[in-house]
Amino acid sequence: MSRSYRRSFALVPSRAAGGPRSRAGGAGAARAALEALWQVVCAIPRGRVSTYGAVARAAGLPGRARQAGYALKVAPRALNLPWHRVVAAGGRIAFPAGSVEHREQARRLRAEGVAVRAGRVTRSAMTELDEL
Repeated sequence: MSRSYRRSFALVPSRAAGGPRSRAGGAGAARAALEALWQVVCAIPRGRVSTYGAVARAAGLPGRARQAGYALKVAPRALNLPWHRVVAAGGRIAFPAGSVEHREQARRLRAEGVAVRAGRVTRSAMTELDEL
């Protein structure tokens, strides 16, 4: 992960953790979880994709795929995360087909050389994050 990403995490106000407090430590633990998820997303190489579940596991949060999605939703634009590299299970783009977000994610993935057909990325573009 580049230094600029690490530095930019320090600029994010702690209220960005938002949402319900974690049972295991409150807002501090929630913020730490968000930052761990953001760091994993930053580590996905250009031209590759991973799933929400794999991102959560790599961040030390197994079984929290939805929290990975939430982390991308609340991430400040200033972080400039490569959110488009995270897809649902089976390589499916999670946004509703035909939505602006679906088209934007497909456009960004194709620009990085990832084949997208019928709202899914090819298996060859998928990466397990333990490979990184």
